[in-house]
Amino acid sequence: MDTMPLMLDWPAVVIRFASALAAGAAFGFNRSESGKTAGLRTTMLVCLAACLAMLQTNTLLGQTGKHQDSFVTLDLMRLPLGILTGMGFIGAGAVLRKDGLVTGVTTAATLWLVTVVGLCIGGGQYRLAGGGTMLGVAVLWGLRRFEERMPRRKSAWLTVEYAAGSDCPHRLARELAGIGCSLGRRGACWNRSNETVEERLLLRWREPAEADAKVSAFAELAKRSGARSVQWQEIE
Repeated sequence: MDTMPLMLDWPAVVIRFASALAAGAAFGFNRSESGKTAGLRTTMLVCLAACLAMLQTNTLLGQTGKHQDSFVTLDLMRLPLGILTGMGFIGAGAVLRKDGLVTGVTTAATLWLVTVVGLCIGGGQYRLAGGGTMLGVAVLWGLRRFEERMPRRKSAWLTVEYAAGSDCPHRLARELAGIGCSLGRRGACWNRSNETVEERLLLRWREPAEADAKVSAFAELAKRSGARSVQWQEIE
């Protein structure tokens, strides 16, 4: 196993920095390609920060003038542990919750893993960091194809405008239930000028990630139910 040497030279520091940037980039490329806010730069900075924390810990473990085993009494590991704790705040910022929908959990987990990989690199455990990086990237890339083929829960906002007193809401609910969509009402606004109601609906259904058969049917179903105008936006 790799061990953390007590004395570091600058070539070793440069190698660790380069390794941390490479590992962070491997994860960040996946997140950026998926259109996530915490992408390439974020993961590289997180991994670099974790690596720097371990390098500082390594530097503070100097043994000059001390007994050979005295470093075991030091509590310098509080620094990398504090990095992991602080990482929780960044991860929480990547997770969004609105109207019962939660997104960004995979990105938060990726940032957490990148932090641990950076700590391993900063401590000189290259094989451990390399194994973690390869497994993490394999999960993000390999299982993504598997997930895309699995039926998954999808959500979309649907905004419809219909005449006041119309039975459009009930007809639309029946139409959507017929194709396997559940409907939740999230507010309505009455327009006095043209005697219409604009209602916002939250739709949920299940189908493979790459399929869009139900999404493409939303506008047609709403029009058939008596809606004057329809707008929809799928929630990632």
